[in-house]
Amino acid sequence: MDYNKTSAYDLSLFDTAAKELEKAKAIKKKKKNPPKVVKIPQEAIHKIRLRKHSPLKVIGGALGVIAIASVVITIIMGQVQLTELNQKIISAQNVLSDQQSVYTQTQMAVQSKLSTSGIQEYAENRLGMTKATNAQKEFVELSKGDKAEITQETDNDFLSQISNAISNLWS
Repeated sequence: MDYNKTSAYDLSLFDTAAKELEKAKAIKKKKKNPPKVVKIPQEAIHKIRLRKHSPLKVIGGALGVIAIASVVITIIMGQVQLTELNQKIISAQNVLSDQQSVYTQTQMAVQSKLSTSGIQEYAENRLGMTKATNAQKEFVELSKGDKAEITQETDNDFLSQISNAISNLWS
């Protein structure tokens, strides 16, 4: 050691020991942790890039995509048909309400023409009819001699006699 220096502590003595300690730690780290960069040969890179997919996986994936697309298309088509049917229902309801109003108007017109005052007015003005007076009325009496006569037929036919006998049994 060099005691000629005036400083209280000589740190230069520890510098070399610290450098040696750092070198030893670096060597240990290199031994423990191998480098993380992996070198792949060019042939392997070309194989990975040109890797062929399994035909079963490709067919399965295509079938899955087709199934999903068909479900989505079916849902969309159903919604379109539902919308069209709703539009038809709305137009049919509009036609129905129009026809009901026309029906109501014609019923009112028929009722106005079929009223007794309308019929009486038509008969008086158009047909020239008048109300019947007592002079135009004829009275018929039926109480003078109402009689009922029963005539009895005399059938000598054998079948008619049998039918008469049977009808007499039931009466």
